[in-house]
Amino acid sequence: MEVILQEKDASKWVYRGEGAANLVLAYSGSFPTFIGKVMRIRKASRTGADAMTMKSPSALTAHECLLWKDVHELISSPDNEIASQIFVQHVMKPLLGSKYVDAGMLVGVTREFLESVEKNVIYQRPAWRVDNARVDMHRDSVLLLSDHSLFTHGNLGSSPCISVEIKPKCGFLPLSSYISEETAVKRTITRFQMHQVLKLQQGEISLLSEYNPLDLFSGSKEKTFKAIKDLFSSPQNNFRVFMNGSLIFGGLGGGAQNTNICIAKAFEDALKSVIRSDDGLRTENLLTLVTEAVQKSGVLDQLLKVQKLDNVDIEGVIHAYYDITHQQCMICKHLSAEQLKRYTSLHSASLDESLRIVKDYLIAATAKDCSCMICFRPRKEGDSGSVCSNVYLQSTKQTFDFKVYFIDLDLKRMSKMEEYYELDKKIVSCYKEMVKVDRGRDLRTCKHHKLHHVCFDLYLLFGRGLTDDLCVSDIELTSHFKKSSVCRTAPFKVQAKQTCKTITTVALNWYEIMVTMIEEANAMRFKVTKLSGIEYKRSQVKDDQ
Repeated sequence: MEVILQEKDASKWVYRGEGAANLVLAYSGSFPTFIGKVMRIRKASRTGADAMTMKSPSALTAHECLLWKDVHELISSPDNEIASQIFVQHVMKPLLGSKYVDAGMLVGVTREFLESVEKNVIYQRPAWRVDNARVDMHRDSVLLLSDHSLFTHGNLGSSPCISVEIKPKCGFLPLSSYISEETAVKRTITRFQMHQVLKLQQGEISLLSEYNPLDLFSGSKEKTFKAIKDLFSSPQNNFRVFMNGSLIFGGLGGGAQNTNICIAKAFEDALKSVIRSDDGLRTENLLTLVTEAVQKSGVLDQLLKVQKLDNVDIEGVIHAYYDITHQQCMICKHLSAEQLKRYTSLHSASLDESLRIVKDYLIAATAKDCSCMICFRPRKEGDSGSVCSNVYLQSTKQTFDFKVYFIDLDLKRMSKMEEYYELDKKIVSCYKEMVKVDRGRDLRTCKHHKLHHVCFDLYLLFGRGLTDDLCVSDIELTSHFKKSSVCRTAPFKVQAKQTCKTITTVALNWYEIMVTMIEEANAMRFKVTKLSGIEYKRSQVKDDQ
């Protein structure tokens, strides 16, 4: 930490985004050391809940030191920032592969620098983030990382680069024998899909995402493409796109609205400098490019292996946690004698075995919550000397260099184990309750939810209609629909020889109507508009057209 950033340096760092624990700033100045870098600054809760941690002489608790005793550098870390860096360097990097992980370096900062940063970014941050936390003024260092939305040192040359950040989430269904009968739904529905329902209930999102992590991790090109398209349709905090390091799609502060037609059109236009294809086709080509890179790199296979270190599930891990901390098990005290038998083996395990169970769970939790950054740069014609991995986009006859990195590999704290357990219970309970309210139907197949995605699919299918007044023949139209998943679920029949523009207009009207109805339904906790009301809206659309 030879360099110490002062108040005067703060103006060169611009807001890039934030998560629950950190602000991310990108460097916009000319000092060579920082070009192509981003900075992670710790946040502190406005409630003062972090105060004890900040003033502690050691970053880890006594029980955490026992847990990580094999990583000597980690247990001797004086603060959380150093502990996080060492955790990435010595734990996650060997597991995920040094090629895909950047542990970064620490840089010294003054309090005045942090205060100036706080003032500079406050109006760019989402209001709810500002209400929850501020820059942690007690830090004397920050983490400096390469900006993986750019190629080396931010040297763009004449070639633009585009980067896609994906938060894959947990890519498997748990099979642990410690999962109770009451929470057995976890074996058939992914954690992400159930958590969507809780977020909807709490007002964090307005629509359930169609994204299924099992598709992304499936190894099937078709399912991977579907997963990426679903992330694009409902990005939330799980999908962002950067052009030359600047955000062009997704939310800055941890969330984004669903992708409506206006957003999709603006994004389509922004891709002109990278994807050489006709209007209406660039977005699909980018999603195809991401699919090809995910398949070719194989990074998700390694990520899944690390996620599967959690083979006990939080319902079993919590018992090992209580044994390590020498506390009365708060779970067992509420169980019957028959139910207790399920967890006897955990409570009779050795201390080393209990430590392994908890440590593997926390490592897996980091892998389930990290992000994957994929950066692309179109290769110039005749340039075959690049050492980067590359992928060929058949539809545009372009070759792209690409690189992949895992980011946000934060150390999960043992002290939050009870919070993890309670959140798991809450997610399952909320999902089961919502299914009951919705008359037992799977929420992912509810008609009012699917119509949003049907209309958006129509836009992707006929998006060029916004700019071209092309007439579509019966054969061409039928061919398009046979290739589309919406052909069997579209809420109206498209007449032959309609123009693409008319189709897109119908989709737009449907989209706006259904978004309004869905938002009203969500506000009523899935007490949706009756079918007769939907039929009335449908007839109005037909009359208008």
